[in-house]
Amino acid sequence: MNKPDWTHIRAFLATADAGTLSAAARQLNLTQPTLSRQVSALEESLGVMLFERLGRRLALTDAGRELLPHGRKMLEGADGLCLAASAQAQSIEGTIRITASDMMSAFVLPPVLQILRQQAPRLSIDIVAANDIRDLMRREADIAIRHVRPDQPELITRLVQEATAHFYAAPSYLARRGQPGSLAALSSHEFVNFGDIQRSIEFLAPLGVHLTPDNFRIGSNSGLAAWELVRQGFGIGAMADDVVEHSSGVERLLTDQPPIRFPVWLTTHRELHSSRRIRLVYDLLAEFFAAK
Repeated sequence: MNKPDWTHIRAFLATADAGTLSAAARQLNLTQPTLSRQVSALEESLGVMLFERLGRRLALTDAGRELLPHGRKMLEGADGLCLAASAQAQSIEGTIRITASDMMSAFVLPPVLQILRQQAPRLSIDIVAANDIRDLMRREADIAIRHVRPDQPELITRLVQEATAHFYAAPSYLARRGQPGSLAALSSHEFVNFGDIQRSIEFLAPLGVHLTPDNFRIGSNSGLAAWELVRQGFGIGAMADDVVEHSSGVERLLTDQPPIRFPVWLTTHRELHSSRRIRLVYDLLAEFFAAK
């Protein structure tokens, strides 16, 4: 039996209390599919079924009822730990600089930044919306969130999420060019360039999407500007699903295709071991992405 993840135990407790996945997901500020995966992961690690479906509600199995009080004791202990840590966090002050892409900065980070403000109200937060890891190397940021793992030995790096993406387009574009019926059919469509055409071509080729620079007639090195071009019907864009959850005006293409998967790396300096300020934010970001 694998050691259970606390995030999965918390999902189990919330689902047991709420009686439905949708209500528990709202309570934990998660999407329903994410919560369902966490509960399933706990069942797999424990080797038991925790719930059975009764109509629209979920009922605890015998195993679930037996494990519930143990889970509640863990929750009480965690609450006590958080209260003690909260007292420590309240005294943390100074400035923390987090660098992430402009898309992640605008669409993904705000919820965790709200939590950070509550836990450390005396801490100032500066978001460096950029795509260059050298921001971290030049000490222009304390923590970097990137999709490519840096290889500098003086940095501490942790894989915190395997994110997913799909192809999206605006209804106006689809009305003009039609729905692509397959990955191969995408080669005849227009794409919006997000700053590096050759890198996009090389990334999509193994997926069976064979593009040339002629597919990219418009774009921007600003992710926000490029995404707006997609929303305005200029072409197709591959975008992270957690970004689209907070956006609008686009449709997912090729819904029967598996998602594009890519890593999310959390990186900081070795100062992590000696700075309470960096440790607090680093751990909070790691928990946030692991729960998604």
